[in-house]
Amino acid sequence: MNADLARAVWHRLEIVNAVAYFSQECRDASTHLGLKGFWMGYFASRAAPMGPVGPGVVEATFYNFHPDRVRRAVPDAWALAEPPAIVAARSNAAAEAIRRILGDTDAETLAALVRPVAHEAIDRAGGEGRPLFAANREVAEPRDPVDALWQAATTLREHRGDGHVAVLTSVALDGCAAHVLFAATENVPATLYLESRGWSLDDWAAASARLAERGLLDGNGSPTAAGRELRQTIEQRTDELAGAPYEAIGVDRIEALLSDVDPIVRRIASTGEITFPNPMGLPSQQR
Repeated sequence: MNADLARAVWHRLEIVNAVAYFSQECRDASTHLGLKGFWMGYFASRAAPMGPVGPGVVEATFYNFHPDRVRRAVPDAWALAEPPAIVAARSNAAAEAIRRILGDTDAETLAALVRPVAHEAIDRAGGEGRPLFAANREVAEPRDPVDALWQAATTLREHRGDGHVAVLTSVALDGCAAHVLFAATENVPATLYLESRGWSLDDWAAASARLAERGLLDGNGSPTAAGRELRQTIEQRTDELAGAPYEAIGVDRIEALLSDVDPIVRRIASTGEITFPNPMGLPSQQR
């Protein structure tokens, strides 16, 4: 599939998925389960489909967080709430947020449009080397259609994310360096990643030095031509890998789906519920 089309699908699905990280409903759900603070809720809810895994697994699969931030949340989270309860609570809360933003009718319309194509793509996708995708694919489909919409969007989002991690490792970019290069090429403030991913100024400076040694940043921390080319290659390859599940579905069906869902999804993005710029790299304007 054309990489641009795969990227357009990701933009829509990521907006649906992102309500789980920005909405008050989802923060409250973690608190009600007994999880302590936003980051414990984040790591526990996203890792829960894999079961009560240790911090090393979360560090490896989430990839871009400082290990100390992970280890303050995991494995302590599993003593406070069991993974199956967390999995159920996160999709229920995300569905509540989507219904609040869109209203019941439009939320269920969006679910009816997206779910058939999303489930077909999930069924066709390979799980090899994609632990977060494979774990989410094993989650039983929620009975509520909007819950199921969120779970399907998240499953395909994790498919793309697993592929992105594979691409980053293939070009020898560690988690902090990946953020430094992204911030430099996209003109995003470093503070966004220092605050959200737990890296220190010293970590950032060391990663910048490593990139400069590779000729990817200049002496001022600006991206070189090689740095910009590498960033483009990373995104292009990530989109190509993410597009594989949609190949057999066909361009016409995907284009029609994007046209149908775009007005509804833009309403979610335009409410201010999701902040832009954000650590997820989701742009404010979709294709």
